[in-house]
Amino acid sequence: MLYPRERLLELEAERLAPYAQKGKDTQGRQYPEGESRFRTPYQKDRDRILHTTAFRRLEYKTQVFPNWAGDYYRTRLTHTLEVAQVSRSIARALGLNEDLTEAIALSHDLGHPPFGHTGEKVLHELMREHGGFEHNAQALRLLTQLEVRYPGFRGLNLTYEVLEGIATHEAAYPTGFRPEYPGQGTLEAQVVDLSDAIAYAAHDLDDGLRSGLLRPEELSEVPLLQELSKAEGLDLSRLDELSRRILVRQLLGYLITEAIEATHAKVAAAGVDSAQAVRQHPERLAALTPQGEKAHGELKAFLKERLYRHPQVLRERRRAEAVLEGLFAAYTRHPEILPREVQARIPEEGLERAVCDYLAGMTDRFALEAYRQLFP
Repeated sequence: MLYPRERLLELEAERLAPYAQKGKDTQGRQYPEGESRFRTPYQKDRDRILHTTAFRRLEYKTQVFPNWAGDYYRTRLTHTLEVAQVSRSIARALGLNEDLTEAIALSHDLGHPPFGHTGEKVLHELMREHGGFEHNAQALRLLTQLEVRYPGFRGLNLTYEVLEGIATHEAAYPTGFRPEYPGQGTLEAQVVDLSDAIAYAAHDLDDGLRSGLLRPEELSEVPLLQELSKAEGLDLSRLDELSRRILVRQLLGYLITEAIEATHAKVAAAGVDSAQAVRQHPERLAALTPQGEKAHGELKAFLKERLYRHPQVLRERRRAEAVLEGLFAAYTRHPEILPREVQARIPEEGLERAVCDYLAGMTDRFALEAYRQLFP
């Protein structure tokens, strides 16, 4: 039995919740093109994202620990995959469009530069007089302009709903994306945003413990971790590898469950019966329960103080700042040393934006090697 696109769209419309974004209701693509015989529009978008150069580069971009710190720490790529897994789990429980959710999740961090959020802050400062820098806006630039994979247009020509999902991630619509339906975004996009926060809280705790920058006895400061460890019979003062994995798994399960239950309750109370009604609702509907939000906030505050501000992490940030500032100064002062394809974009984009795009696309190790070559 075959399931062509038309039948897949029918099945999707039959089984998804009324407030989900259906593939049959897509606002389409900027450039007309034929759809796949056996894939829905959002499945096609997901596949296009997976095959981009930008997606592959995420493997060598920092999450918290730089790539050279060890083989087992999360990178921007593994973070993205974990966000996709959490997003699909929540989307399935709520009757949302999993393919749209996954496409947004896989693309939500494509615009991140090397060295994580430090790199983003540095590029924003360097570009303050030239339009600034923000990773959501950069992801949109990648997917609508910078990735050139088709002869008829620049970018990937993704559906409106995927681009909307990137634009509404953690921020208002960035410059360059004009929403046809301004508002909160689809519930699928909101779920990805929430899943991002859930995933990094859990895996940053895991990486912090693995690295030794977080000591197990410190975890007793976080009420939720105390509660989960007690329920599992774990001793926070002596966490071995298996106990750490159990704790992180239970944490992730707790936050996902709280997200599903809270979002379901808010959707029911709001009475939304379409994706458009979700967009127009005055507040976001994807959320944690009050107790889940409190527990998540306490965990984030703990990680900020004990991990993100750890001297070793801060030393790596200083190195990242020096590298990006040095490269930006060198390339804007001597654009003739840039690759020819970057030089070719200067008349259209401007020198600073062309350099910024080049730097944002670098991996951590490529940026370090470029810096070593310029400043031996």
